[in-house]
Amino acid sequence: MTGTNNGGGEPKSSDSLKAFGEVLKAFRKRAGLTQEELAPLVQYAPGTVASIEQGRRFPTRDFVERAEEVLDAFGALRGAARHISREPGLASWFRQWAQLEAEAITLYTYECRLVPGLLQTEAYARTLFTHQLPPLVDQQIEAQWEARAERQRLLRERPNTAYGFILEEHLFLRGTGGPGVTRELLDHVLEIAGQRNVEIQVMPLVRESHAGLHGPMQLLETEENRWFAYNEAPESGLFISDSKVISTLQMRYARMRSQALTLDDSVSLLQRMRGAL
Repeated sequence: MTGTNNGGGEPKSSDSLKAFGEVLKAFRKRAGLTQEELAPLVQYAPGTVASIEQGRRFPTRDFVERAEEVLDAFGALRGAARHISREPGLASWFRQWAQLEAEAITLYTYECRLVPGLLQTEAYARTLFTHQLPPLVDQQIEAQWEARAERQRLLRERPNTAYGFILEEHLFLRGTGGPGVTRELLDHVLEIAGQRNVEIQVMPLVRESHAGLHGPMQLLETEENRWFAYNEAPESGLFISDSKVISTLQMRYARMRSQALTLDDSVSLLQRMRGAL
């Protein structure tokens, strides 16, 4: 999920994010650096630096600390980061998870309702936004897609992060948006499945034993090797740090990995589904 996948919240622009961006830009210029020159120094892509300066992306703790050190910002960036109150395009309950997600070294997702935000195409995502209830205005739709597109950079910009997805077969059979949208979605998912750091498994329609009947889940591991979990429901999200609960979710996810199709068989199934459209 993404905090906005199925109708959560009314994301708005954030003055505090824009303020942080201005502070970052001021110290970058003071150091005589362009966005392209700063990017490798803080180990983020130039597009990420630009998005943060424009107030369109939440700066992770990792980014803040590296920028603080590189730019010798006298604690100003840390201070500005503490006052960030909203992240445009993301529902309020999802922001804590999104921040951890941007720094995770492992991210596992099981989804049975819709294709996860990290794997969505623009056409698929806009179909969801357009038919959301209550209806969204154009500005909200644009903000949500912008936030989702920014999150999707993680799959390309963090090649050392291990991503695992278990997706129900019916998510692709539903035909959300029509045949054209589904064809593009399948092509996109198959392309991502080719990345070395991404594993995509499909849970077949017929499965007599299924460990995921409790619903969708996300699990992540931080650089400090701490695990967290997240479950999302309409209009709310549950951030989980209790180790006992996380252990249970890990057990269920591990069982689902054995119940789903293998990586190769999952790709073969998606290819057949693509060929049938």
